[in-house]
Order: sequence, then C-alpha cells, then structure tokens
Amino acid sequence: MIFSKTDKNHYTWGDNCDAWTLMQSDNIIIKEEKMPPNTEERLHFHDEVEQFFYIMNGKASFLIEEKEYLVSKNEGIKVHSKASHKISNKGSEELHFLVISLPGYSNDRVNVE
Repeated sequence: MIFSKTDKNHYTWGDNCDAWTLMQSDNIIIKEEKMPPNTEERLHFHDEVEQFFYIMNGKASFLIEEKEYLVSKNEGIKVHSKASHKISNKGSEELHFLVISLPGYSNDRVNVE
C-alpha cells in the first residue's frame, strides 16, 4: 500500500505548523511534520506512548526532562513514555521531520504548561 501526504490527512497545530498523518493504527502512528522558524510546541508527556523523531531537514531543539538536545538532518531521537518533552525550531529554515509513536494511542498526551 502506498502512503502519501494529502489534504485529507493534513492538519495545522501551534503557530502555523503542519502535520500529515501518514499511517495510523492501534500499534503505530507515523506523521510528517513541518515547523516554520522560531516555533515550538507545548511541553507535554505521554503516559504510555514512546516516540521517535527523525529530522529530514533543518535542526531541531528538544527539551526532554529539562535537558536540551540538538538534532540535525539525518539524525533521530527517542522520547520514552512519561518523559516531559517539546520540540522547537530555533533555526532560520523550516524544520521537517517524521514522528513515530508506539503504540498508536492518539489520546495519550498530557500538556505540562
């Protein structure tokens, strides 16, 4: 089966950030996301879901359990369940990345701030 970005699986979040749900099941959710320069998401955690972020373009700044990590193009980072985290684009170019959530629980987010 072929998966692609289409209008039907697109949504916006935060400050003009885009997301496309490429695949979703009870076992996994795979999304492609785009963040303009100088944007960030809210600090949050997941009770059961683990996430893996893979950077396709740009450089991401992650705050995970109060420690900052810089992740560049062609690099990835894993976020364990219950770990507070957020992604930011502090750079001057758009940030494109994949986020893979295991298992595929879409209502497992708890905002911290």
